[in-house]
Amino acid sequence: MFQEKLLLIISLLFAVSMLVMLGEKLKISYPIFLVLGGLIISLIPGIPVLQLEPELIFTIFLPPILYEAAWYTSWHQFWKWKRPISMLAFGLVFFTSGIVAFVSNALIPGFTLALGFLLGGIISPPDAVAATSVLKGVKLPKRIITILEGESLINDASSLIVFRFALAAVVTGQFVFQEAIADFFIVGFMGIVVGLAIAHVFYVIHRFLPTTANIDTALTLMAPYIMYIAAEHFEFSGVMAVVSGGLFLSYRSHEILNHTSRLQTYNVWATIIFILNGIIFILIGLELPVIVEGLQGYTLEEGIKYGLIISAITIAIRFIWVYPIAFIPRLLSRKIRETEPSPGWQGPFVISWAGMRGVVSLASALAIPLTLTNGESFPQRNIILLITFVVILVTLVVQGLTLPLVIRLIKIKETDDLIPIEEQDTAVRLRLMRASLTYINRYLAKDVAENELVENLKKRIENGIKLSSERLESLETTENQHHQILRFREIELEILQAQRKELIEIKKHRIFEHEVIQKQESRLDLDESKFSPKN
Repeated sequence: MFQEKLLLIISLLFAVSMLVMLGEKLKISYPIFLVLGGLIISLIPGIPVLQLEPELIFTIFLPPILYEAAWYTSWHQFWKWKRPISMLAFGLVFFTSGIVAFVSNALIPGFTLALGFLLGGIISPPDAVAATSVLKGVKLPKRIITILEGESLINDASSLIVFRFALAAVVTGQFVFQEAIADFFIVGFMGIVVGLAIAHVFYVIHRFLPTTANIDTALTLMAPYIMYIAAEHFEFSGVMAVVSGGLFLSYRSHEILNHTSRLQTYNVWATIIFILNGIIFILIGLELPVIVEGLQGYTLEEGIKYGLIISAITIAIRFIWVYPIAFIPRLLSRKIRETEPSPGWQGPFVISWAGMRGVVSLASALAIPLTLTNGESFPQRNIILLITFVVILVTLVVQGLTLPLVIRLIKIKETDDLIPIEEQDTAVRLRLMRASLTYINRYLAKDVAENELVENLKKRIENGIKLSSERLESLETTENQHHQILRFREIELEILQAQRKELIEIKKHRIFEHEVIQKQESRLDLDESKFSPKN
């Protein structure tokens, strides 16, 4: 039995890897390709039916995915765009839940308003991974990327809280609006308190105890689970705990991790998040037989029809909400008009079209209990599952496949007065090298005079300053001059490749110790990573 389960997990990982590579080849975002791949695999006769456990998603998958997203979020940018982020993550979730509640109540026979709010809470949050993956390699203004990433960080918390209250209303038959609002703020705020408290404990361990790179990596893997489980134990928001704790530790990462820990931790996390995301999206596709098999009281055609109607409404709701919140604050506030450039019509359009749903929606739907407290079957559970699946499929496939095309067609441009990334990178590097040279001239003049190695180090830094200055000048001047720096980068990469070939030859002769060769190989990897596109 154990061997069969292990083989199944390995088969899933293998399928994920193959489908991701095929998706890369076909230039299709991997969440879309994995869902479609899982859907096709589920239709093959003899394939075992996989029952996706919601507790598995919420406890095993969700904390590290949220934590990793929080870790790579700029707190400065997050706080700068807090108004649109909060309006999307909270306002849009509540607005979507309300509209879906009334529409489904009128559309679906036997669907109560409480069930409508339950469905609304399930399908209201866009998926973070789907949007990030689809937008990978697409040039977008920094403001839009920050808003989408910030929204996806915290909208899970608001949607799950709506889900929790709606579920309680269906189960108990009681709902007090004032109590629900008060509980909402308590659950969210106390989740933040728990997350920050646990994050401070981890900060002290990282900062003041003699940790190693392996221990640091292990601690970063433990942190999101402890934050999430602790908050949920006290019936607070585990999502807000993980997000707040992740943002705090990310902001302090330069204090708690040395270079070895950072390199190792980032590499380990990249692999783990790839595996978790891959398994989640292929499992979404594999769930279709389970959902269809449990469908009762409605035909499959009826369920798909309701799902398509609610999908269209959900997409329209996002447009209806995004444009007013983009322009009404500008009309009402002179300060906003003076400090924030106009987003134009293109920015809100991209944000509106980037509302792909994903695994949190499916996990929430699967988390609906089978029976009520009196032992009766939970009303309309199966049709909610099917509608959720259709909404995920429509938004993920239709919007996900067309989003890059939409961005190219509307020709969106950066509206903020931002310095290009390459220019920023070169300017920062130049300042660091000048600081190094200043330190050498001030404190190490005697060493430079007496130690040839230190003298060579000084010359190397001076040459680096000269090259970086020339690069910065070329980035700030004409396109004709800019091609020189591009050619220089190509030559740097060619030289690194030549060094790598020589290192391979050195390996073959087995003259030098393996550790020495491995160290040089790591150095080349780090140098070459500067030229690789960011994932």
